Amino acid sequence: MSALLVLGGARSGKSRHAQVWAERHDGQLAFIATAQAFDAEMEERIARHRADRDARWRTWDAPFNLPETIGQAAPGAAAVLVDCLTLWLTNLMLAGRDVDAASAALQGAVRACPCPIALVANEVGFGIVPDNALARRFRDAAGRLNQQLAASVDGVVLVVAGLPLTLKGPPA
Repeated sequence: MSALLVLGGARSGKSRHAQVWAERHDGQLAFIATAQAFDAEMEERIARHRADRDARWRTWDAPFNLPETIGQAAPGAAAVLVDCLTLWLTNLMLAGRDVDAASAALQGAVRACPCPIALVANEVGFGIVPDNALARRFRDAAGRLNQQLAASVDGVVLVVAGLPLTLKGPPA
């Protein structure tokens, strides 16, 4: 499987599942982080995630330029892990960037990726309808992005309570 989308709710185990999938590949691994640490709690989360990865991993930060970073990180990597698309989308929306253009560029970068790639995203559509316009736009944009990627990747896994459910492709 060359492209895998891993969906789930917060703290569902989706990042761990994607990391285990990537670590099955021999060689150097690329981790593309989209998070930005604006407070101490987020700094701690990022530090915990880094501590969970061994020396095979090289970390790339891409809060905005994710498609370009995939193109830079993938050559020579045995696998790429992007964590997470939901934070990337948040960054784009809050910065007033063109989400549709960025999403199209991301799909192109995933298709062009020369090595296996796993993409982690939150499934935000299971909750209630948000009470404000920005949150509704975000939920809608996240749903569209997840649908677009799910249609174009080889495999899709939904992780709930640490348990993976394969939605598309062979079990990952």
